[in-house]
Amino acid sequence: MITNARVLQPEFIPQEVKHRSAEVSHLSDTLRPIMTEGRPESSFLYGPSGAGKTCIAKYTVKQLRENVVDLNYQYVNCWEDYSRFKTLYRILDGINETWDIHRQSTPKDELLERLRQYDDAHYVVILDEVDQLQDKKVLYDLHRIPHLTMILIANREEDVFSLLDERLYSRLQNCPRIRFNNYDLTELVSIIKDRARWGLRPDALTQSEMELIADHAAGDARAAIGILRNATRMTSQRECGQIKADLIREAVPEANSEIRQKTTDKLTDHQQTLYDIITDSEEISGGDLYERYCSKVDSPKTRRTMRNYLSKLEQYNLVVASGNTKGRSYSPQT
Repeated sequence: MITNARVLQPEFIPQEVKHRSAEVSHLSDTLRPIMTEGRPESSFLYGPSGAGKTCIAKYTVKQLRENVVDLNYQYVNCWEDYSRFKTLYRILDGINETWDIHRQSTPKDELLERLRQYDDAHYVVILDEVDQLQDKKVLYDLHRIPHLTMILIANREEDVFSLLDERLYSRLQNCPRIRFNNYDLTELVSIIKDRARWGLRPDALTQSEMELIADHAAGDARAAIGILRNATRMTSQRECGQIKADLIREAVPEANSEIRQKTTDKLTDHQQTLYDIITDSEEISGGDLYERYCSKVDSPKTRRTMRNYLSKLEQYNLVVASGNTKGRSYSPQT
């Protein structure tokens, strides 16, 4: 049944993307000065999870590399590489400049200076989940490097720009912003059809089953591909000839659980503590949550930072918030 398992993986970047031509065109226009040895502005991609932000950023940069010989790029997931050291290390790793860096002994300033000195080629850095950076001043330092261009990605605009200091905000406030919306049902069906065409036998999936997957995914391409992958695996294990509706329905909870596990694996220690407190409670008020959080960690963050963490947990469907700002309560997502 499976002819190419790679296309069913979430990190797969297709040779052709659909339903995001305006977003690709906008980002391509932003990066075009690289082709004339100019310096593009940093750009900001935002929208809900599963709307194609990361895929489009990687796809557009790869397309640009086909026309620009002297171009390097690196992808950084700031949820995983959230500290200043980790972010700079990951960026340097993209140009093979980390061979003698020691995490315990190498000064952070040395990493930045090494990046400043690198000028062999223009360098595009995709900073995904950029709102998760602990020290957003690193964006200011990166912005000042002439040969480096940033593509910033986050779910919400306010989660990034409301937390910048005045100096950094003045430099990024006018950067091109590209908004991504959820896919509609027809668009998701088209994406699923392409994945099936590239990775499965022609008769493995019918139109009605594609629509069923899209309906369960509710606008999230990541969820749709996860359901397709799990349904395909179940079908192969049971030696069935086609992916049927009952297996798709069976695959939905597993695909959702898989996404949730990948998300929780990325949580920082403080986010994990908040998440654990909420999952241990049927419902908990913001005030009680903060008190319990402070009692469990050595150096608790401010209430404002805690609210930002909770907003992130909401965006990724890990928790549910109810009530207004002052009387808000939190419960685990079921």
